[in-house]
Amino acid sequence: MAQLPAGIRFIISFSRDQWYRAFIFILTFLLYASFHLSRKPISIVKGELHKYCTAWDEADGRFSSQSAKSGSIAPRQLPDNETDCGWAPFDKNNYQQLLGALDYSFLCAYAVGMYLSGIIGERLPIRYYLTFGMLASGAFTALFGLGYFYNIHSFGFYVVTQVINGLVQTTGWPSVVTCLGNWFGKGRRGLIMGVWNSHTSVGNILGSLIAGYWVSTCWGLSFVVPGAIVAAMGIVCFLFLIEHPKDVRCSSTLLTHSKGSENGTNRLRLQKQILKTEKNRPLICLQDPEMQCLLLSDGKGSIHPNHVVILPGDSGSGTAAISFTGALKIPGVIEFSLCLLFAKLVSYTFLFWLPLYITNVDHLDAKKAGELSTLFDVGGIFGGILAGVISDRLEKRASTCGLMLLLAAPTLYIFSTISKMGLEATIAMLLLSGALVSGPYALITTAVSADLGTHKSLKGNAHALSTVTAIIDGTGSVGAALGPLLAGLLSPSGWSNVFYMLMFADACALLFLIRLIHKELSCPGSATGDQVPFKEQ
Repeated sequence: MAQLPAGIRFIISFSRDQWYRAFIFILTFLLYASFHLSRKPISIVKGELHKYCTAWDEADGRFSSQSAKSGSIAPRQLPDNETDCGWAPFDKNNYQQLLGALDYSFLCAYAVGMYLSGIIGERLPIRYYLTFGMLASGAFTALFGLGYFYNIHSFGFYVVTQVINGLVQTTGWPSVVTCLGNWFGKGRRGLIMGVWNSHTSVGNILGSLIAGYWVSTCWGLSFVVPGAIVAAMGIVCFLFLIEHPKDVRCSSTLLTHSKGSENGTNRLRLQKQILKTEKNRPLICLQDPEMQCLLLSDGKGSIHPNHVVILPGDSGSGTAAISFTGALKIPGVIEFSLCLLFAKLVSYTFLFWLPLYITNVDHLDAKKAGELSTLFDVGGIFGGILAGVISDRLEKRASTCGLMLLLAAPTLYIFSTISKMGLEATIAMLLLSGALVSGPYALITTAVSADLGTHKSLKGNAHALSTVTAIIDGTGSVGAALGPLLAGLLSPSGWSNVFYMLMFADACALLFLIRLIHKELSCPGSATGDQVPFKEQ
């Protein structure tokens, strides 16, 4: 018999379950990347909504074509003999506050909606809920761009569009995290989650490139095209998303290794038969997110490993959801939530204002500034993976976040100083800043949230894990709303003040981690609530 080709041997080396998990990993990655793809255009288009041209012939005919389309609107002459080529109402002197209000409208609605989205999503099928959210997100993203084609200059129109878009986009994160949790259980090492969480940066990069392609010629398409992509991915979600492994008769959790321990947590080995105790007492089952252990009914005395059987867990489906205040009492939830608030404040300020900053400092047009801003997200990909690898190796999540935050503060100051020296310096600092700023943000929203969601007090309750994740990310979204707003208020007085604000926020994020870092160094594994559920005697 002839030997099988190398490609076929590679394919059959993976089990059916592994192929399904890889498919869900990639699909949820692409689904959430499309959400971020649709959030990026507003930052790219800001430079086009408000700009000045010294003469009509220097505008490359863009304004004349716009005027012809919109009914030959007469330009307003500025005192310094410049012509305003912006888009009303963002063509006024307070344009930075107006643009900041757009960001705040979206992010504030997103922050409020995030606390509610998890509750609503738990009561609806994930596939339907996520599909609705993606179709609605695509529609309202495109609606913003339609303001260009229908010559809409009402500030209220753009604000309302952003508010509704922010609300419907909250359907994304709880849905993909729940789906991924169903398939991977507690198999969430920092490296794996760091790679998966790079969907944020990938979406930002694609959004910048797509929006930048049309921003200087027809900025309406910078919103319509990403909106169409999100809606199309919503259809893909409806056709292909598998909510739970049992729907295709796959195992609920990843097979554990035969090691006696992993990540500092003792793991029980699978036994082939149930043995009765010496006193012949009945056995009962205690649930864990990954397994169920048969123990003595009174829970006392030592249990020999041969007396224990591991059964598939049901992810706590029979357990009542934890209360909001109960989740807050889990050690580390409040500290990491407040840390994420300030970390996300810094990250989203870059997300929404970086292209305009590059336009003003390096004197580039909106398209080139948008392309250059993607380097921040490229650095964010490496930062998220690096944070996961370091935290896995050291088994210290808080210390890893603290180290990167400590390095980020001086990096932001250096960025604000040397980015004015030329394009090469800007490129280098974008990569470095992206890695240090996005690393803690990525680690907290993924691996840390999963660690806190498996605290012993939760007893494997999947609903509790969703609640903890919603609290952490919802609190972080408050910071995401404040950052761009503060940047809009401070930027008229100089970009240096914006960077001072970012450095102060970075220091605050580090401050909330100090107690956890001290606790983590003195008692490894305690800062994130990792507990050994059962020890072999």
